[in-house]
Amino acid sequence: MIGMLAEMDHHASTGATPWHRASALGKLFVVGGTVGLAVASPSLTLLACLHGLAWLLVATSGLPPRVILTAAAYPLVFLGLFMVSRWDGTLATPLALALRPLTASLAALWLVGTTPYPDVFAPLSRVLPRHAGDTLFLTYRALFALLARADRLRQSLRLRGGLSGPARRRLAVAGEGLGTLVVHGFERSQHLYSAMQLRGHSGRICGCRHFARYAAADLWVGGVALALATAAVLLWGAP
Repeated sequence: MIGMLAEMDHHASTGATPWHRASALGKLFVVGGTVGLAVASPSLTLLACLHGLAWLLVATSGLPPRVILTAAAYPLVFLGLFMVSRWDGTLATPLALALRPLTASLAALWLVGTTPYPDVFAPLSRVLPRHAGDTLFLTYRALFALLARADRLRQSLRLRGGLSGPARRRLAVAGEGLGTLVVHGFERSQHLYSAMQLRGHSGRICGCRHFARYAAADLWVGGVALALATAAVLLWGAP
C-alpha cells in the first residue's frame, strides 16, 4: 500500500496527460461533485453512470493498471461484511453500497494521481484552519520519509538476525525498533522546525497560488463537470 502511494505521488509530478496540466482547483471541484452525488444519489442508474465516469477518468490518467486495480479493490476489503449485514435479498442494495465508496475512491485516485501534493493541500489550507492545513501538508510529506526509515530498519534487523528466534524475542526487537522510529520522528520534527525558523517561516506553509492557474487543459475538466451536472439532472429520478 505504501509503495502504491509513493508511485502515485511520483506519477502526479511526472505525468504528461491533459489532467496533469489542468488546475488543481478545478479537479477538486469535480471530485467534490462526484463524491457528493455518489453519496446523495437515490438512483442506482446515476450511481452506475458516475462509476463509469470515474473509471474513464482514471483510465485516461496514465496511472499503471496495477495501481488502478489495487486502489479500486481496496475498499472492497472493508465493504464485504457490511454488504452482507445489510443485504435485503435484492441486488440493488449491495450494488448501491459498493458503488458509492468505489466511485469515491476512484475519483480520489484520479485527483491524487494527476495533481502534485502541494497543489492538493494549498487550496485546503485556505478552507481549513491554518494550523490544520499545514499539519496535513507536513504529515503527508513526512510519511514517506518515516516509512523509508522503517524499511531500512527492517532490512537491517533481518540481515542481523533480529527477526528470527522465539516470538518473545521478535516482539522485543519490534518494540525497540518502534521506539527508535518515534525518537527519530521527534528529532526530525525539531530539526525541520528549526530550519523553517531560520528561513523566515511566515506561519503558512501552503502559500502557493499556482493551484488556481487555469490552462487550456481545464476545458477537459469543465467538460467532465458539465457531464456530471447533466447526469445528475437527467438521472436523479431514475430507478
